[in-house]
Amino acid sequence: MDTLKIAGVPEHFNLPWKLALENQEFADVGIDLYWTDVPEGTGKLCQMLRDAETDVAVILTEGIIKDILNGNPSKIVQVYVESPLIWGIHVDANSQFQTIEDLKEAKVAISRPGSGSQLMAFVNAANQNWKTDTLQFETVHTIDGAVTALSNGTADYFMWERFMTKPLVDSGVFRRLGDCLTPWPSFVIAVRNEILLQKPDLIRQMLDIINKKTSSFKEIPEISNEIAARFGQKPSDVTEWLSLTEWSQQIPDEALLNIIQNQLLQLKVIDKKGTFAEIVHS
Repeated sequence: MDTLKIAGVPEHFNLPWKLALENQEFADVGIDLYWTDVPEGTGKLCQMLRDAETDVAVILTEGIIKDILNGNPSKIVQVYVESPLIWGIHVDANSQFQTIEDLKEAKVAISRPGSGSQLMAFVNAANQNWKTDTLQFETVHTIDGAVTALSNGTADYFMWERFMTKPLVDSGVFRRLGDCLTPWPSFVIAVRNEILLQKPDLIRQMLDIINKKTSSFKEIPEISNEIAARFGQKPSDVTEWLSLTEWSQQIPDEALLNIIQNQLLQLKVIDKKGTFAEIVHS
């Protein structure tokens, strides 16, 4: 058995991986795939790729592009989720903030520098025509850390995937003031360059299996109820989420990469663009 280490956030987007692992679909072709849940998100996943703590990451598109341009020795091998990520903009339930406009000078809770929660704060600020260079951040690491920070006032608002955060809204911990969508496909699969050189056939096999799984994921009987049970969601919310979510089995093309980089450059999230060959393995 050849071993591959893979990491991703413990969210419903990654259930296809968990189901394939539980069904021994990777083991059946000789791949010992070892999955690690990373609740801290994109910044931590980037660090794990850099430090060879993982071989593969299922990771936010904007975060890994930024980190590859900053020297992460990895490449994107394909788009994983084609649809945009819906980021809810959350405040403490008892907060004085009532509208997104009220957050103009407020401090943002982020999981860590370079995370999606930080990069999307720039996207939201640009959408609201705020100055992006005056944004203030408080590192909170996880959703639990954000709950603490918003309740004690060390941060004012927190952006996280809307449906994963909805139980906190339903229970009266957070209030959601609105949404902010990524203007690009939400998740990609990235692999360390060393692994791409050493185990190209293994990566190809891994992608074949997960692509088969995501292609038929919505057709699994009672999948809405299973997602709801595993992630503490309401079945009606899961049904809505599934209707809005589209997985991909494609390599990103150069035109898409240019669109993403141009927007990141405009937001001052990156200060230079990279070539297609520097960012994408095809």
